Amino acid sequence: MTQVSSTPSYPVLPLRDIVVFPAMIVPLFVGRDKSVAALEAAMAADKEIFLVAQLDPAEDDPDRDDLYEVGVTAVVLQLLKLPDGTVRVLVEGKRRAALTALVAVDGYLSAEVAILEGEAGAEELKAASTEMSALMRSVIDQFENYAKLNRKLPSETAVQLAEIEDPSKLADAVAANIQVKVSDKQALLIERDPAKRLEMVFAFMEGELGVLQVEKKIKSRVKRQMEKTQREYYLNEQLKAIQRELGNEGDEGEGDEIAELTQKIATLKLSKEARTKATAELKKLKTMAPMSAEATVVRNYLDVLLGLPWGKKSKVRKDISAAQAVLDEDHYALEKVKDRIIEYLAVQARTNKLKGPILCLVGPPGVGKTSLGKSIAKATGREFIRQSLGGVRDEAEIRGHRRTYIGSLPGKIVTNLKKAGTSNPLFLLDEIDKLGQDFRGDPASALLEVLDPEQNAKFQDHYLEIDVDLSDIMFVTTANTLNLPQALLDRMEIIRLEGYTEEEKVQIAERHLIAKQIEAHGLKDGEFTLTTEGLRALIQYYTREAGVRTLEREIARLARKALRQILEGKTKSVTVTPDNLSDYAGVKKYRHGLGEEENQIGAVTGLAWTEVGGELLTIESVTVPGRGQAKITGKLGDVMKESIETAFSFIKARSPSYGIKPSIFARKDIHIHLPEGAVPKDGPSAGIGIVTAIVSTLTGVPVRRDVAMTGEVTLRGRVLPIGGLKEKLLAALRGGITTVLIPQENEKDLAEIPANILDGLTIIPVAHVDEVLRLALTGPLEPIDWTEADDLAAQPPAGVPAIGGELHH
Repeated sequence: MTQVSSTPSYPVLPLRDIVVFPAMIVPLFVGRDKSVAALEAAMAADKEIFLVAQLDPAEDDPDRDDLYEVGVTAVVLQLLKLPDGTVRVLVEGKRRAALTALVAVDGYLSAEVAILEGEAGAEELKAASTEMSALMRSVIDQFENYAKLNRKLPSETAVQLAEIEDPSKLADAVAANIQVKVSDKQALLIERDPAKRLEMVFAFMEGELGVLQVEKKIKSRVKRQMEKTQREYYLNEQLKAIQRELGNEGDEGEGDEIAELTQKIATLKLSKEARTKATAELKKLKTMAPMSAEATVVRNYLDVLLGLPWGKKSKVRKDISAAQAVLDEDHYALEKVKDRIIEYLAVQARTNKLKGPILCLVGPPGVGKTSLGKSIAKATGREFIRQSLGGVRDEAEIRGHRRTYIGSLPGKIVTNLKKAGTSNPLFLLDEIDKLGQDFRGDPASALLEVLDPEQNAKFQDHYLEIDVDLSDIMFVTTANTLNLPQALLDRMEIIRLEGYTEEEKVQIAERHLIAKQIEAHGLKDGEFTLTTEGLRALIQYYTREAGVRTLEREIARLARKALRQILEGKTKSVTVTPDNLSDYAGVKKYRHGLGEEENQIGAVTGLAWTEVGGELLTIESVTVPGRGQAKITGKLGDVMKESIETAFSFIKARSPSYGIKPSIFARKDIHIHLPEGAVPKDGPSAGIGIVTAIVSTLTGVPVRRDVAMTGEVTLRGRVLPIGGLKEKLLAALRGGITTVLIPQENEKDLAEIPANILDGLTIIPVAHVDEVLRLALTGPLEPIDWTEADDLAAQPPAGVPAIGGELHH
């Protein structure tokens, strides 16, 4: 228990964030009126004052309960009043003292204190034991370590402490120099036992050392990073200076680029998701070194994202009559396609909003699918973008690469949208049936999302990683065949362009092709003329195609030869007519007219559909000695082989009704051949032609040369429907055929056939093979009577295999 020798009274100076120890000289700044008055009272007396710490540093007017119990008496060494009214004072701590009473006197606080015994006027304590000496030495060593890490301490402090021999003074000196909380320092001030105080300061220093070591590590790491950053900045500034000297400065610098990107983000009509993404990427870019690889990736990403046509739309034309005029001017015929486009424009003109239709133009090469896409864009006032899909095998070509890959790029959809500059262009996906598929993915399936009007409002490119609205784009696709996944076909509206008649080709050439080639070859007006008769002869004898691409090449050949003659001075102008056509175009390539020159036995003209349009298909058959088997040649597919087997079995079953003795199959084979053996042939539409050819061969009745036919046959003789009717009728018209036999179920399709085709042909629907034979053969077939006795009489000798069963291919 603390004893007191007297109870002197001192002016009180409350301290906010500091604890003063005995023998400690401290500068203080005093601003409170009561504190200044206390100092003035002390200076007027014996310069002694009582220093005590506040419990709450924020308290401006402390009373007894706001002050600690123990403080220190001190002597004012120096006092200086500053111009702003505050006082700078230098005090030296003397003795520990306990606060016993606190009274207000003349504007300041006066305290009655009890000097703690043993602190005032006592002799120096000697180190009475080895333990105390060891403790003092440990404290001094620890303080040396502490002083090395704490830069705020003067370097000579540790040396001065080492000279102190009194453990109590050593403890107070160390306590005064370490950085701990006010409450901890107050605990050191209250503790009277020097040994305990030494242990306490040792523990405090131990804790502070750990913190200081971590601080040192952090500072050194930060310093290294700063040095690296400063070095990079210095080198970048040098690089810019060198570029300026070389005249390669380009932009005004990285800062201007950041400012430009910031302005773009602020001004563009970005979606909420896009704005959030762009802002985050720009924030990352600001923290990166300008020349780093990561900064390049982010910069490229922002270029793509901000380069998209956010909110930019071209004004779509709503004038239907003007759009019709544009389509009619650019393309002759194709009425069905034009009607569909005008219908689309009519709906858009009324509703102002229509999800972009997905049109699929299907037809042979050269019929104008791609150029029709350009005309649609022109008629609707949209920007035109074309992307060929031929040979595209990688799914990333459609959806883009993820940014984790080196050299990643957005997909073709996003790239072309950026190139278009508007969010509602006409997007032509050319040759969609030529898409590939391998281990890198299935691009056709990747197109499902793009071409679905219900989904493409939120198309997500792997590179952008945000939703892109494709619903305003008008997608048009082209294909030669419908050899596409069913899911993809389901999302498109199929419009067929079957090909052109001879008259349509004449009109197209006179309106477009001839003028185009005259301009391409630099011919002047009047130097080259291709008469209508000459053009018709060119179409008939030098081309056999559904489109007009070959015709255009032939016209180009005529123009080249004409230009050569003009430049050689042989003539001033060239007029091509049927009489001199061979001089310019060479030998005739095709025979125009009837399929056959005369009626022949076993030779039938069939009609076939190919990727390049309709074709005439000759079917020949002969009988050869044998055992009732069928030999097939002409590179036929499995479907057509099955058609021949079906036809052969049907004829065997019905032979007496057609005047054919069944016994003939015991000694004769039928050889069926389709010419052009190098060309693969397959399909289910040659059945009735094969039946007619075999019946003609076995009966000797010729087939009419001006009749062509198409249709599949069943074992009961029914004629089944076929596809590609318009292409086949066009082929018949080109080949000079006058009568075409078609399945009765295809009669409904004649409503979509142009009138000029129907006018040039006699089209007869048939339901049974008997009708086909009656119309196709030059004479009637006489039925014969045939009984089982006749069958037995016609049986082969013993040891000879019976006829029937599997046909021989």
